[in-house]
Amino acid sequence: MAKKCDGTSIGIDLGTTYSCVAVWQAQNNRAEIIHNEQGNRVTPSYVAFTNHQRLIGDAARNQAASNPSNTVFDAKRLIGRKYSDSIVQDDIKLWPFKVIAGSDDRPMIVVMYKGEEKHFAAEEISSMILTKMREIAESFLASPVKNAVITVPAYFNDSQRQATKDAGVIAGLNFVRIINEPTAAAVAYGLQNRANFVGKRNVFIFDLGGGTFDVSLLTIKGDNFEVKATAGDTHLGGEDFDSRMLNHFVQEFRKKKRVDISGNPRALRRLRSACERAKRILSFEIETTIEVDAICQGIDFCYSVTRAQFELLNIDLFRKCMDTVERCLTDASTDKSDVHDVVLVGGSSRIPKVKELLQDFFKGKDLCKTINPDEAVAYGAAVQAALLSQGNRFAPNLVLSDVTPLSLGISTKGDLISVVIPKNTTIPVKKESPYSSPEDYLSLVSIKVYEGERTRASDNNLLGSFNLSVPSAPRGLPINVCFDIDADGILNVSAKEETGGNKKDVTIANEIGKLSAVEIERMLLEAEIYKAEDMNHKKKVEAMNALDRYAYMMENELKDTIISAKILPQVEQEVKAAIRVARNLLDDKQQEETNVFENCLNMLKSIFKTVTAELNSDKENVEDDY
Repeated sequence: MAKKCDGTSIGIDLGTTYSCVAVWQAQNNRAEIIHNEQGNRVTPSYVAFTNHQRLIGDAARNQAASNPSNTVFDAKRLIGRKYSDSIVQDDIKLWPFKVIAGSDDRPMIVVMYKGEEKHFAAEEISSMILTKMREIAESFLASPVKNAVITVPAYFNDSQRQATKDAGVIAGLNFVRIINEPTAAAVAYGLQNRANFVGKRNVFIFDLGGGTFDVSLLTIKGDNFEVKATAGDTHLGGEDFDSRMLNHFVQEFRKKKRVDISGNPRALRRLRSACERAKRILSFEIETTIEVDAICQGIDFCYSVTRAQFELLNIDLFRKCMDTVERCLTDASTDKSDVHDVVLVGGSSRIPKVKELLQDFFKGKDLCKTINPDEAVAYGAAVQAALLSQGNRFAPNLVLSDVTPLSLGISTKGDLISVVIPKNTTIPVKKESPYSSPEDYLSLVSIKVYEGERTRASDNNLLGSFNLSVPSAPRGLPINVCFDIDADGILNVSAKEETGGNKKDVTIANEIGKLSAVEIERMLLEAEIYKAEDMNHKKKVEAMNALDRYAYMMENELKDTIISAKILPQVEQEVKAAIRVARNLLDDKQQEETNVFENCLNMLKSIFKTVTAELNSDKENVEDDY
């Protein structure tokens, strides 16, 4: 089991399009979803770079249309993947920002920041979003936060999970546990409804988000939450539905207006945002209009779209979701009639056609909508965080049992994979399997560890390898291989040669594509630099605003006829000259440092203090004369 941690722990749902953070509140005996500075309970997973500052969350998303090539989103779709991956290549065609191949075939995001070209790994972008979520929590709790439970799609492979951990390290977070998103949602649902549960209950979690899709079947009995099976697609969600609409209307615009906007990043960004809004509206209306003023060459974009058209554009993707649902139930050896509750999670689960297909699959069963689809995952993560917080006596006493999302095994002769731990095996787990040396008179036997469902070992994901020393002997020397996965999903593989007793243990940390210690250290230092730059920019803006307010106040004072009549002409000219200096500074705001604005403010205050003193003196003289 994972060790308990000291201090407050938060739960973070690091989403493809939106992220959410929550904390367990002992006084209310429930998890609290924390709103950001805009008052929103979810925060866009966007990071933008400009000539002057870095923006994260709502601020980044709000300026995406005017700065498309430097506004990064969908980083979760890149994390833990190779640049040469066909999925990455397909996504690159849809993004307005540039992605190139870095070292070890790692995708690197290219942006312009403060006039310089910068390259960022997906882990760095994700770490910026995680940092934002931590700051939101710290503002709410009024205390520092270091510990966090982070959620990932159930079908994330080891590379993607390790990359998410790296992002947390760069963000300065201590990863208490990584928990699968549907499992976290099941915890939220179970906690809020277990008073109504009688005996054992099979709960099916349907989690369709912005960029990933997961389903899990859990059995809830009292305080025990046991995952029976999981399935999913780490590249299917609301963004894909938006892209289908986008491509359709780009073609329509080209056909009807004879204008091609496919190479115009700003136009595409504006149209994508309009398509996303239309998708949301079509969840409760049967028709809407997509309008974008002067989208290209001064031509307005205005097309109506019906719910039926939207469904037709995406029907194959919706049906693909149902195939995954069926696969999960098959893996769990459970009939659909034995499922008691079907719970909707993720914003895209609101789409009427998705709900219709799901309800038809489960033969008319009512879908559970008692939990907020956007917040359930963060809620469950906060509960898990409370369970693992040292000294938290108010957290619910739950037992969570998760499963391995993919099969684990080793490569054998002929490039075949021999599965040691099948997918959907409950963890923690320890399994052994006998093998033999493949060739005559070897001194070393190579053990290569893979994850995946393909028959050929090389078609799966290589997690790591090690060599076992063996005595020189004919082929067939008996070797015992043991796979041990703990509650945190950490895999330890050992191999033992039975005749001589030689043994080798290794913890598989998936070095393939993993950030090196040097790279993580560099990114940590850069994160501190960006944090300092953000703070300096904030101070500069605050100084500018203070100067602007004071100059505005002085201008209004000069407009007061009574005060204006009492000020000597030369003094009035001095005040007006000082205000002009302030206004010129504010007009040229990007060229000056914070202290310049602060000094100008102090000068204005000094001048106005002198004027005020003179006016008060005149007032006293008048009173004395009277």
